[in-house]
Amino acid sequence: MRFVVYGAGGIGGTIGARLHEHGHEVVLVARGPHLDAIRASGLRLDSSAGSVTLPVAAVGDPASAEIRVDDVVVLAMKSQDTVAALDALAACAPEGTPVVCAQNGVDNERSALRRFARVYGMCVLLPATHLEPGVVQASSSPVTGILDVGRWPSGIDDVAVGIAATLSASSFASEPRVDIARWKWGKLLLNLGNAVEAVCSPDEAASDLAEAARREGVACLEAAGIAFVDREEDRARRGSLLSVAPIGGGRRGGGSTWQSLTRSVGIVETDYLTGEIVLLGRLHGVPTPVNAMLQSVANELARSHGPAQSRSAAELLATLDGGALAQRAGGARRQ
Repeated sequence: MRFVVYGAGGIGGTIGARLHEHGHEVVLVARGPHLDAIRASGLRLDSSAGSVTLPVAAVGDPASAEIRVDDVVVLAMKSQDTVAALDALAACAPEGTPVVCAQNGVDNERSALRRFARVYGMCVLLPATHLEPGVVQASSSPVTGILDVGRWPSGIDDVAVGIAATLSASSFASEPRVDIARWKWGKLLLNLGNAVEAVCSPDEAASDLAEAARREGVACLEAAGIAFVDREEDRARRGSLLSVAPIGGGRRGGGSTWQSLTRSVGIVETDYLTGEIVLLGRLHGVPTPVNAMLQSVANELARSHGPAQSRSAAELLATLDGGALAQRAGGARRQ
C-alpha cells in the first residue's frame, strides 16, 4: 500500500520518514516553507541515533498526490485544520479511500465519517518535534512510537491489520484495536496536560493544574458514559517501549501545543482537547472551570503570539476556587 501522509509536521513527518526509510512508498502533503525545503533538499529526520535526509516525495495539496483506490491516507494535521483538509481530500480521493486519523482528540474521525465510509482512528504515542522547515525530530529510539489503529468507532479489518503490520516493521509498535475509540479517549485525558505544558513554566503547581484538568475530564467522561483507557492500562501498553533520549545534546522542548506556541503560528488545537472536556461538561452538567480557563489562556497566548511557558501555574490555580482545586489535585496526585 502507498501512504499519502496529509500534514507533514512532527507526527506526520516522522511517520512518513520512517515508512520511506523502510522501503514503503510515501507521498507527503505539506505546505509553505516546509514543503519548499522538502522539495529542495529532502526531509531530514533527526534522532538520538543521528540524522538522515530522505528524498520523500512531497506535494502541496491532495489532488497533486493523485490518490489511488488502494492508497491509505493518513491525516496528521492539527485538529483545527481537519475540516478544510477533508474538503480538499473529498474533492479528489476515490470513494472508499481508507482515511486514518493520526491526530490528537476525538473529533477528527467524526468529521471524516461525514465524507468517507472507511475511517480509522490511530492512538498516537510518538514524541516528535517540528520547529524548522524540512526537519522533524523523533525522540524515542529504537522504537519510534506506539501507533495502534482500528476502525472508527470500533472494529478491525484487513486494512487495519495491514497498517499495523507495516508500521510494526518500520520502527513503530502498532496493534490493531477493536476498541480504538476507548484508547483515544484515554489519550485525550493525557492531552489535557498539553495546554499546561505550553503556557506554564514547569513546576509542582503545573503538575497540580494538569491533575485538576484530568479530574474534570474523568468526571465528564463518566457522566457521558464514555469508556476510556485508564492510567494503569496506558502504562501497561507503553511498558518500556518508548525511550526518549536527547537529540544532538539538546532537551526536547515539549508536545504539539508547546510547539505551536514556540513556532508562533497564531492558533493551537486546544479547542479540541481541553475544549472537548468543556463541551462535554456543558452537555452533561459537569463543571469544568480548569479546562475552560486553560482553553482561554492557551488561545489568548496563541492569538497574541505570546511566548510559551510564560504564565504561572500557581497564579492560574489561585484564580480558581481560592486555590482549593490545587489542594485537591495535589492530594490526588500524592495518593
